[in-house]
Amino acid sequence: MSNWTSLWYIWLILLTVFLLLLCGITASCIKFCCQKKRPPVETFSRHPYDSTAIAIDSDSTAHSTVT
Repeated sequence: MSNWTSLWYIWLILLTVFLLLLCGITASCIKFCCQKKRPPVETFSRHPYDSTAIAIDSDSTAHSTVT
């Protein structure tokens, strides 16, 4: 059986995985803490929109010029 210290690439992989997990946990904690301190922000503002409907009957001149 090989000596564990001679298998440096396994230690490198384990260290990389550990650092990625540590960074992910740290980022999650920071995001969670920052969301609790900030008030909720509305993603879009509500603007009232006016809509206009124009009724055209079959006897109007506008309808005869379109068709």
